Amino acid sequence: MRVLGLPLISFALLALVASGCRPGLLPTPTPTPALPTATPTGNWKLVWSDEFDLPDGSAVDPARWSFNTGGGGWGNGELQHYTDRPDNAYVEGGALVIKAQQEDYGRSAYTSARLVTRDKGDWLYGRCEIRAKLPSGQGIWPALWMLPTDWEYGGWPTSGEIDIVELVGHEPARVHGTLHYGSPHTSQSNHYDLPEGKTFAGDYHVFALEWEPGEIRWYVDGYHYQTQRDWFTSSTRGMYPAPFDKRFYLILNVAVGGAWPGYPDETTTFPQYMRVDYVRVYQKQPE
Repeated sequence: MRVLGLPLISFALLALVASGCRPGLLPTPTPTPALPTATPTGNWKLVWSDEFDLPDGSAVDPARWSFNTGGGGWGNGELQHYTDRPDNAYVEGGALVIKAQQEDYGRSAYTSARLVTRDKGDWLYGRCEIRAKLPSGQGIWPALWMLPTDWEYGGWPTSGEIDIVELVGHEPARVHGTLHYGSPHTSQSNHYDLPEGKTFAGDYHVFALEWEPGEIRWYVDGYHYQTQRDWFTSSTRGMYPAPFDKRFYLILNVAVGGAWPGYPDETTTFPQYMRVDYVRVYQKQPE
């Protein structure tokens, strides 16, 4: 996914960042029965969370979240205008709701929301765990992902991008986890499929990423489906495990349209909703 309006990044860079999340797919892993979902034990310690335990209709906590706003395609030919309106992001039933709507807004035909923790929650290493229900439909593109806070190795993708989970709406039973890095742009990705007849819109699922020096692991409902250990930076300012050795922050958004998911058609219904039950970040403590 992509970024806009951040003070340290030029508009040209933003367009590059926006083009990041089109993973080259690897063979489909064979799902196994999910392991029980539980709070990590051992030396993982909860260091940041949002349980969204607010009254219905509440705005999100401004101490934890900011909004990226704007339209213009976000470097991917996307159609939505991200707003900070309570109609596009609010709390309901103890969950964050990001609502994508078909409506004229500025020069866009759709609105949605994009929430970020930048400068309110930034981490080097840890376990990010998000329980969410993802929307589906042709041209719908929900994502839970991370970008570097300080861009210390240069513009996208040299400073890296970590995609915890993405879904393209015409494949409602498949999610993707991806790393982006290097110059020229390099990506590594794999995906996870639910059993036949199930979709990620039908129920909540727990998406987790464990990030340690030299290793990043992806999980769905406790099932470990991908590990990445091999990446690089083209910057002369860092050595492996750069660029994934700096602070990153979280992003939650629902895009409408784009080069990877395609565009809404007559089968796509609106509004679309992504519901997030909680976001939890853990870090390992010294043994």
